[in-house]
Amino acid sequence: MIICDFHNHTDFSADCETPAEKMIEKAIELGLSYLCITDHMDPDMQFPGMDFTFDLEKYFSKHKEWRHTYQNKIQILTGIELGLQPHIAKDLSEVLAAGTYDFVIGSVHVIDHIDPYFKEYWDGKTEFQGILRYYENILECLDAYTDFDVFGHLDYVVRYGPTQDKSYSYHAYKEIIDEILRKLIANHIGLELNTAGLKYGLSFAHPQIEVLKRYRELGGEIITVGSDGHKPEHLAYEFHKVPSILKEAGFEYYTIFKNRKPEFIKL
Repeated sequence: MIICDFHNHTDFSADCETPAEKMIEKAIELGLSYLCITDHMDPDMQFPGMDFTFDLEKYFSKHKEWRHTYQNKIQILTGIELGLQPHIAKDLSEVLAAGTYDFVIGSVHVIDHIDPYFKEYWDGKTEFQGILRYYENILECLDAYTDFDVFGHLDYVVRYGPTQDKSYSYHAYKEIIDEILRKLIANHIGLELNTAGLKYGLSFAHPQIEVLKRYRELGGEIITVGSDGHKPEHLAYEFHKVPSILKEAGFEYYTIFKNRKPEFIKL
C-alpha cells in the first residue's frame, strides 16, 4: 500500500473548492499515514476569473492548526506547487522565503503566457509542435529556477492535446526529454508519479512509463506519488496500480519529503 499522497489541493487553490478538512478526513478513511497538501502558487497565471496565488501567512497558520487537530490520526505535511515560468524566478524565491515547507513541487502549467488547457494554445501549431514547445519551455524554466524538490506531471501537456495520447510517445521527443531528465538529476530534483493522467482518460499516469524507466536508467532515484486530487474522491486515485508501475520502471522504493529532505519507503 502507498501510505502517502504528495500532490493534492484544497480551497487555497483557485481551481479547488474543497476545504482541507474534507481532504484530510478522506485521507484518514483511506488509511494514509501522510498527506502533503500542495496548493497552487502560480504567479502571472493568465486564467480568466482565477487568481492562482494565495495568502501564505494564512496558509502556514492553517497548516499548524491541521497538524494539531489531526496529530493522532495522520501526519499533515506542508507543501506547495510552484507554477514555473522563466521570468518569475524572483517571485518564486519570495514564496519559498515566506515560510518553512516540507515539500516543493515545480510544475509547468503555462507556456508563452497560455495554458495548453485553452484551445488557443494549439492554434497555429501541429500537435507535435505544441508538445515540443512545452518541453522546450521546461528547459527554459530549469535554466531560470531549480529550487524545488520534484518536477510535477512531466507530460501534463498531453492531457489537453488535440488527440491526447493517441499519437503521443516518449520516443518522438526522446532527445529533449532526456535533456530534461539529465538536468533534473544534475540538480538533485526528482520526478513525481502523478495518477491524474489516468483520471483524465490517458493510458498512463504522468509521466509515461518509458520516461520513468529512462529517468531510472540515467541515475534518477527520487520518485514521489501524488493524485493531484482536487476532491476527496480523487485522493490516492488508482494508487493500487502504482507499485507495479514503479517496479516495472526499475524502482524498489518511493519517496516522501520532510523538511525538504527525501526519505525512501520500500515498495
